[in-house]
Amino acid sequence: MEISALYHFPVKSLQGHKCKSLPLDRFGASNDRRWMLVDDDNQFVTQRRLRAMAQLKATAIPQGVRLENAEGERIEIHQPGPEAALRIVRVWHDDVSARDAGDSAAHWLSEQLQTPLRLVAMGEEFSRPLEAPRADRQVGFADAAPLLVISQASLDDLNSRLAEPVSMLRFRPNLVVSGCEPFAEDRWKTLTIHTHDGSVVFDCTHPCARCGIPGLHPFTGRAQKEPLRTLASYRRWEDGQIYFGMNLAPATAGTIGDNNPVTIHLGDRVEIS
Repeated sequence: MEISALYHFPVKSLQGHKCKSLPLDRFGASNDRRWMLVDDDNQFVTQRRLRAMAQLKATAIPQGVRLENAEGERIEIHQPGPEAALRIVRVWHDDVSARDAGDSAAHWLSEQLQTPLRLVAMGEEFSRPLEAPRADRQVGFADAAPLLVISQASLDDLNSRLAEPVSMLRFRPNLVVSGCEPFAEDRWKTLTIHTHDGSVVFDCTHPCARCGIPGLHPFTGRAQKEPLRTLASYRRWEDGQIYFGMNLAPATAGTIGDNNPVTIHLGDRVEIS
């Protein structure tokens, strides 16, 4: 088994991109989902609410993030410093501290998406612990865990049932693994990646329950019946949720961080237990 694809999403629920390597830090993939849109009530905003977010591309740059629309219009936003306004924002049931990215970013995004919005970023004071028993580990603005993995075989199985295949971008994983059976990830307990920096072990914390976003075209936001209709026919579990992919967290706190840099590359060998 090996890493066959890597994805990076700098701003939660905006377009991301494929990459050849993925540096990690204690929150997950470096610069991944470290920015987020919020409304006037400081509630997080995603494609579930604003489908047009799928039309905006986000790319991490050394000074912050670059946002670009489908016409090529763009804005570059600097990482807000300690002087930036501090906001208490909500991600699902978590209230966390974030730094406001300024009026220029807010104006550009509000115009693009035709609704009042602010852009916020994780600052040095940011803290969002995972649920017990992993409360000593952290997650950024991602929904539930630092990383998401999906096997290529799972997507291939889904596409074999569809009239028109869909891309992995529908499911927004960080890691794609090849060399296993479809949906083998449902049963994984730990995942070990043998990187150039050494081996790193992840807990497979819980399968990923899917919302409506896989039913939105990843570049236009247009709603479609597939692939969720087909997934529901064979991936709906007893709790009524549709599952596709596995959430990951470092198996031990402190194994990844400033003093323990780790970068995942395409082709890195993967072992599971």
